[in-house]
Amino acid sequence: QVRLVESGGGLVQAGGSLRLSCSASGTIYIINTMGWYRQYPGKQREYVASTGNGGSSDVDDSVKGRFTISGDSAKNTVYLQMNNIKTACTAMYFCYAVARFRPGSNWTYSWGQGTPVTVSS
Repeated sequence: QVRLVESGGGLVQAGGSLRLSCSASGTIYIINTMGWYRQYPGKQREYVASTGNGGSSDVDDSVKGRFTISGDSAKNTVYLQMNNIKTACTAMYFCYAVARFRPGSNWTYSWGQGTPVTVSS
């Protein structure tokens, strides 16, 4: 199984910056994608950003220009740099990974426990 541990969440003022980190460990043969979703209270999780094994990256239009995703494949770690952060970004941020446990196994989604981000005005 893949274990994902997020860090870096907390309280930040609007307009400030925050960097989230997520590290994957456990039985991993290869990771195809790592990324982030966020969830507002009472709402479904929504996509934020992702990065692929080949270095590709994608950021949702709602945060494009303010959020940047990057990864360190050697460390199985993904980062979400959040700049000019807005109060509407207050949410729980979840890391996910799409990985294979061994050669030929199915691609499996794994999720972290989430890290809270609170933006004050």
